Amino acid sequence: MEQASALPASTAFASPTAADRVASGGFFLPVMTLTRREIVRFFRQRNRVVGALLQPLIFWVLFGAAFRESFKPPAGSEGMSYQEYFFPGTVVMILLFTAIFATISIIEDRKEGFLQSVLVAPISHLTMVLGKILGGTALAMIQGVLFLLLAFTMKIPLDAVTFIEALGVMFVIAFSLTGLGFLIAWRMESTQGFHAIMSVFLLPMWLLSGALFPAAGVPFWLGLMITLNPLTYGLSAFRHVLYGVRAPADLPSMPLSLAVMFAFGIVTTLAAARIARGRTTGDLQ
Repeated sequence: MEQASALPASTAFASPTAADRVASGGFFLPVMTLTRREIVRFFRQRNRVVGALLQPLIFWVLFGAAFRESFKPPAGSEGMSYQEYFFPGTVVMILLFTAIFATISIIEDRKEGFLQSVLVAPISHLTMVLGKILGGTALAMIQGVLFLLLAFTMKIPLDAVTFIEALGVMFVIAFSLTGLGFLIAWRMESTQGFHAIMSVFLLPMWLLSGALFPAAGVPFWLGLMITLNPLTYGLSAFRHVLYGVRAPADLPSMPLSLAVMFAFGIVTTLAAARIARGRTTGDLQ
């Protein structure tokens, strides 16, 4: 006891290193535990389940009816209705909304003290980040798949191979968007601030991905914003999978679309792990 008390305070209460945290706390078990917690919390809040599915469904039905007569299919997609064109964009909207609402839990966890408990646990910051991101991704996939089944009501052939490929693309999109949502939510102290960022950044990001209208024929400055938007490439890959040879001719190629979305997902995850090491003193601070 006397020897223990003689240790310097800096040594006795030193924070464990990242290697110590991974070694003592494991990696996959904490990730899966945090992921499961997000899923359980989601299904206990039934209003989130209804809202995340109902709002995109209303958009799809209303916009499909409103623009049905005035829509001109892009080159390579002759005969495509607007409701069919807007369908992939609606699925991406579901993934985006779910990512937004899932990462809002970071702000709630901070206020409730749960996040502080996770940060001092013997796990790495990357473990915590992956657990939160995979939880949001799983929620987005569940809701996205439910809406994807509506493809059978249109001319979109959804055979087994197409369905599996669509799931893969959706996972990459959902993972990337949840990572981006984590980056924003971590720097927020209030849900009001997060919703403000959502309105001026995340929703325009979806609007400028080609979800509502083809990129062909838009002004140069708007086309440049669409080209620089990483979500454009995720939606492009999704259209390639669903439409096949009927995909619009002006879409980025499938290899380029996948490469951009994979890179975007890796960057957001690593940035989230890095930013999680710092403290937040106010919105975006």
